[in-house]
Amino acid sequence: MIRVVAAKPLSDSVIWVRFSDGVEAEIDLCDELHGPVFEPLRDPGYFRKVKVNHDSHTVVWPNGADCAPEFLY
Repeated sequence: MIRVVAAKPLSDSVIWVRFSDGVEAEIDLCDELHGPVFEPLRDPGYFRKVKVNHDSHTVVWPNGADCAPEFLY
Protein backbone atom coordinates (compact mmCIF):
# COMPACT_ATOMS: atom_id res chain seq x y z
CA MET A 1 0.00 0.00 0.00
CA ILE A 2 1.42 3.37 -1.06
CA ARG A 3 1.48 6.08 1.60
CA VAL A 4 2.43 9.75 1.60
CA VAL A 5 5.36 10.30 3.98
CA ALA A 6 6.20 13.95 3.23
CA ALA A 7 4.62 16.92 1.47
CA LYS A 8 5.22 20.61 1.01
CA PRO A 9 3.73 23.36 -1.14
CA LEU A 10 5.79 24.57 -4.09
CA SER A 11 3.49 27.18 -5.63
CA ASP A 12 -0.15 28.27 -5.68
CA SER A 13 -1.46 24.84 -6.68
CA VAL A 14 1.58 22.54 -6.78
CA ILE A 15 2.73 20.25 -3.99
CA TRP A 16 5.81 18.08 -3.72
CA VAL A 17 5.20 14.66 -2.18
CA ARG A 18 7.34 11.68 -1.20
CA PHE A 19 5.70 8.27 -1.09
CA SER A 20 6.55 5.31 1.10
CA ASP A 21 8.26 3.54 -1.82
CA GLY A 22 10.69 6.47 -2.24
CA VAL A 23 9.03 7.99 -5.31
CA GLU A 24 8.92 11.79 -5.25
CA ALA A 25 6.64 13.92 -7.41
CA GLU A 26 5.52 17.47 -8.05
CA ILE A 27 1.75 17.46 -8.47
CA ASP A 28 -0.29 20.34 -9.86
CA LEU A 29 -3.75 20.24 -8.31
CA CYS A 30 -5.06 23.33 -10.13
CA ASP A 31 -7.63 21.37 -12.15
CA GLU A 32 -8.77 19.40 -9.09
CA LEU A 33 -9.70 22.28 -6.76
CA HIS A 34 -13.46 22.24 -7.34
CA GLY A 35 -16.35 21.82 -4.94
CA PRO A 36 -17.03 23.30 -1.51
CA VAL A 37 -14.21 21.58 0.38
CA PHE A 38 -11.56 22.39 -2.24
CA GLU A 39 -12.55 26.00 -3.07
CA PRO A 40 -10.61 27.46 -0.08
CA LEU A 41 -7.45 25.84 -1.49
CA ARG A 42 -7.61 28.24 -4.44
CA ASP A 43 -6.31 30.88 -2.01
CA PRO A 44 -2.50 30.53 -2.24
CA GLY A 45 -2.02 31.26 1.47
CA TYR A 46 -4.50 28.58 2.44
CA PHE A 47 -3.12 26.09 -0.08
CA ARG A 48 0.29 26.41 1.60
CA LYS A 49 -1.18 24.98 4.83
CA VAL A 50 -0.92 21.46 3.37
CA LYS A 51 0.35 18.80 5.78
CA VAL A 52 0.70 15.04 5.93
CA ASN A 53 -1.76 13.22 8.16
CA HIS A 54 0.40 10.39 9.45
CA ASP A 55 -2.65 8.40 10.61
CA SER A 56 -4.32 8.33 7.18
CA HIS A 57 -1.03 8.68 5.21
CA THR A 58 -2.37 11.38 2.93
CA VAL A 59 -2.14 15.14 2.43
CA VAL A 60 -4.66 17.30 4.25
CA TRP A 61 -5.63 20.92 4.83
CA PRO A 62 -7.16 22.46 7.96
CA ASN A 63 -10.71 22.52 6.51
CA GLY A 64 -10.76 18.73 6.05
CA ALA A 65 -9.84 18.68 2.36
CA ASP A 66 -7.58 15.76 1.54
CA CYS A 67 -6.13 13.82 -1.39
CA ALA A 68 -5.64 10.09 -1.12
CA PRO A 69 -2.21 8.60 -1.87
CA GLU A 70 -3.67 6.52 -4.71
CA PHE A 71 -5.00 9.67 -6.38
CA LEU A 72 -1.69 11.52 -6.00
CA TYR A 73 0.47 8.59 -7.14
